Amino acid sequence: MKHIYLLIIVLYFSPALAQQKLPVIKATSKSVTIKDGDFLDKNAWNLSPKIRPDVYTADRTREIKWVTFYTDIDSIRVKVKPGTRFNFVVLLNGTDSCYTQIASAIPPKKKQLTATTDTIPFELTAFNAIKVKCLINGTDTINVHFDVGSFDFRITRDAMLKKTQLLAGQRDAAKPDFSKAEKISKIQMGNMVWTDPEVATTLQTAHEMDGRFGWNLFEGKVVEVNYDKHLLLIHPKLPAYLTGYDKLKLKFIRSFVCVGGTFLINGKRYAGDFLMDTGSDRAMILDSGWISRNNFPQNLKVAKLLEATDPRGNKYPVKTVFTPVYQLGKFRLDNVPALMLTGKNPVGFEMNYLGNDLLKRFNLVFDFQHDLLYLKPNTLITSDYRS
Repeated sequence: MKHIYLLIIVLYFSPALAQQKLPVIKATSKSVTIKDGDFLDKNAWNLSPKIRPDVYTADRTREIKWVTFYTDIDSIRVKVKPGTRFNFVVLLNGTDSCYTQIASAIPPKKKQLTATTDTIPFELTAFNAIKVKCLINGTDTINVHFDVGSFDFRITRDAMLKKTQLLAGQRDAAKPDFSKAEKISKIQMGNMVWTDPEVATTLQTAHEMDGRFGWNLFEGKVVEVNYDKHLLLIHPKLPAYLTGYDKLKLKFIRSFVCVGGTFLINGKRYAGDFLMDTGSDRAMILDSGWISRNNFPQNLKVAKLLEATDPRGNKYPVKTVFTPVYQLGKFRLDNVPALMLTGKNPVGFEMNYLGNDLLKRFNLVFDFQHDLLYLKPNTLITSDYRS
């Protein structure tokens, strides 16, 4: 099943809905390939007759697009618009009915229940993490970071075991059974509360953090990251005090929040899309495919040489270079250190990254109502990079 689930309320099939005549496709294998817009994921989905419905959340876009499910012997093609859901059945081996739903990542429009701004205080750590105190089930406090490059709530297994009561009876167990953890019914950060949130475990967080939370928790809202005041401000609409901010278009690639940027090197321009990753302590990372396709200069001044190890144990050199000029909107940044990847991008497709060593230099306003970014240099604009 697809693991990136955006903020969608899972609807169970009621008896009335089950009686409706739904489209049916056939399968003899549980593995399904999905074409979501222009992206084809082979064997991306596993059929499950026990979940009713099993919801596939399409990659986020405000454009109308097609999503196609391919079983080993059949297929169905569905037009997805913002706020829509489409129900159908996959008949597995002629006996098991797998009730399935394809849902837009953008939920149906709802009337705004509040006109107030919610506030979440944060601390910017030495490793550039946006650190927030998170209260679980009203009793346990852990440290999580706001990661624009992530989704939903994620908590490390170590934090669940040692810093919460979710596995209180298993703390001395040789192999704790995380499937028997107590349900997380409430999460509070600042004056914001989530009831029965989607929470998964993770092995990857920012340095010294117990977990992270992603951008999609604020779908349809305006999120201000004010590094000067150390506040996350969640607005119901765009604030009026954005004088001096530059406005850029946000792009969503495989539901990741991205923005365009350009390098200026020796009179040439090298433009690309950059995934905004406030969970990274680096300034930027350049994709190996993008580097090759754009003939990006290989002779830039080296800031640091590293040795990376891939999952097979193979070692290869990785270098961080100084890029002479990087243009983000109307703002120019000089000598930004960029790590140049030599292997395959871990997200599985070509993408550059902007980390929080760069992003922290701007107060940021993410308008997830109109998919716009507003940014303005702050007091960290001239601070040294970590390189």
